[in-house]
Amino acid sequence: MEYKLELVDVCKSYGSKKVLDNLNLKVPAGEFLVILGPSGTGKSTLLRTIVGIEDIDSGKIIVNGEDVTRRPPNKRNISMVFQNYALYPNMNVFKNIAFPLKMAGVPRDKIREKVESVARLLKIDAELNNRVTRLSGGQKQRVAIARALVRDPQLFLLDEPLSNIDARVRYTSRQELKRLQKELNYTFIYVTHDQAEASNIADRVAVLHNGIIEQIGTYEELYNRPVNTWVGDFIGNFPMNFIDGSELGYNEKIIGFRPTWVNEDSNDIEVEVSLIDIEESNYFIHCIYKDRNIVFQSRNKYNVGDRIKIGLKRFNVYDNGVLKEIINEEAIN
Repeated sequence: MEYKLELVDVCKSYGSKKVLDNLNLKVPAGEFLVILGPSGTGKSTLLRTIVGIEDIDSGKIIVNGEDVTRRPPNKRNISMVFQNYALYPNMNVFKNIAFPLKMAGVPRDKIREKVESVARLLKIDAELNNRVTRLSGGQKQRVAIARALVRDPQLFLLDEPLSNIDARVRYTSRQELKRLQKELNYTFIYVTHDQAEASNIADRVAVLHNGIIEQIGTYEELYNRPVNTWVGDFIGNFPMNFIDGSELGYNEKIIGFRPTWVNEDSNDIEVEVSLIDIEESNYFIHCIYKDRNIVFQSRNKYNVGDRIKIGLKRFNVYDNGVLKEIINEEAIN
């Protein structure tokens, strides 16, 4: 398989704080990879080291089979879109998009051809003569992406580029980004803390935590088969439920199950209803089980204080926090 990017034992620290810890990653050409994780976990630092804005302490960064670890940013042919877009307010849209080509000494007629082409692709060709200060947040985001695309980069990095626009525009922008990436067959690495973005646009998701990649796979794989309890707790609108496995015959083990894996026609465990969330036609029943809070999805309406018995149609078994066994996996497939 051809890899567009390979990170080998990459380490990065700020003083005594280790931000990236022997991180390894392989990204195939043409993939839309999302780096997902909570704030402060090293996501943006990872992108800045790939593009070359920051040096790594040790390890290798390989792009298209070439070691670029010690190359300056302008010698890596990697484009990056920043969270705040980093546009030039004193320039119009055309000049903002053209700026990297002008700095690279591209002839003026070629610059115009490339800028107009990418502007049409992103549907901002009517804005080329306007100042960027007159644009909406969604339009500014498109200008930033156009400026990155116009260089025809080997690798395209995006650092939470949709976080500054409203929810409706953010939804349509996600779909446009996905369409654009597939149409051009670029390799995208996209950083976000938003699981909805990750689940909607990613070919694969890499979950970053404390400077290491805890798990990488499709969002469905992360949701159904989290490799450890941290990923299970982090992924999902509701965290994975974890209970002592002793009642189900798994001594010294932890049982993990999603809210949708509960069987209300069985009676493995007894719980007490503490809160009810309603989402469309489904109830999410919050319960107390011994010393733990759990949630399950139901079409039945319960009352706070009800004591009920529920079963599990599928669950994962964790030993010392690590996935060891999946029980009745076909129940959800």
